[in-house]
Amino acid sequence: MSLRLQARNLACERDDRWLFRGLDLDIRAGEIVRVEGPNGSGKTTLLKILSGQLADYEGELFWNEQPMRKSRDAFLANLLYLGHAPGVKAALTPLENLAWYQALAGHAPSEKTRMSALEELGLVGFEDVPAAQLSAGQQRRVALARLSLTPRPLWVLDEPFTAIDRDGVAALERRLVEHARRGGCVLVTTHHELTPCAELRRIRLGGGGANAGI
Repeated sequence: MSLRLQARNLACERDDRWLFRGLDLDIRAGEIVRVEGPNGSGKTTLLKILSGQLADYEGELFWNEQPMRKSRDAFLANLLYLGHAPGVKAALTPLENLAWYQALAGHAPSEKTRMSALEELGLVGFEDVPAAQLSAGQQRRVALARLSLTPRPLWVLDEPFTAIDRDGVAALERRLVEHARRGGCVLVTTHHELTPCAELRRIRLGGGGANAGI
């Protein structure tokens, strides 16, 4: 699988303070890349820049060695982004939320696929309960079902372990490793200390300093 996301001399300033600058990244298939740093160091901002959601930065981005401005459509077709908020519609049930995700991704609706994703995440029995009545952990698991429903090679995940229990954490860690070993790539921020593995690489942001390092 061809998968390479690069950044050259990336810099971002907020409120007259550099979050990071002079940042060079080379992210490839088969990797889990954890972005680390204290609160306010720009972790979420970096993920939003790399996933094409923010344009207020300096530097250049490349997808599979082509400038992002020329390869944006191909990049987005390979990207799955999950933000810090679960992005679950409170008035909809888990099944309805997953149908909405499928429609956004341009996939044909499939209740069998949706039920399989809910079963994998331990949500069978809650499929027809409005999301507003679910716990924070259950809502997070509904969002994580997109990892099954939307098969994309590049996962950009902002705090995906938030609110899930120990078993859920272990299952998600295994999922990330399996994805990388199948040739995918994961870019993730998390306060959870990931279990060391051969696929794991770390990027450290400097908390407002002049530089960021790997």
